[in-house]
Amino acid sequence: MQAPAAAERNKGPILAVLREYVGPGAHAGPGVLRVLEVGAGAGLHAAHFAQALPQTLWQPSDIDPRALRSIAAYAEAMQVPNVLPPILLDVSQGWETWGGTQPATLDLLVSINMMHIAELRCTEGLFKGAGVLLKPGGVLFTYG
Repeated sequence: MQAPAAAERNKGPILAVLREYVGPGAHAGPGVLRVLEVGAGAGLHAAHFAQALPQTLWQPSDIDPRALRSIAAYAEAMQVPNVLPPILLDVSQGWETWGGTQPATLDLLVSINMMHIAELRCTEGLFKGAGVLLKPGGVLFTYG
């Protein structure tokens, strides 16, 4: 498992903001909220957020196979049942390649520390995908 210092430092402040979007009363209707995290990296955020937000079903993804192994290790180590197995995802490719995610099925699309280091086509892909995959009223949450 990788443990980036920045992820450790910012997990609390990011979680505080995420709670505004997925906490009690923040969404319409009962049920599980579907979250796709693009560029989940080491997986610290996915495990931490899913553990703190049990009403979510968290789908982490990354383009790096090493990151996928780290994500799975974090979820297992923290025993977080609402984190799905990580998927390989290249956000610059069309949403149709994003692990079978169907249009208008996501409540939240999360991207942390990706846009400032990735090529512009990745950011463009993120926004295009969000426009198709988020439910009406769904949120694209970016940080970094």
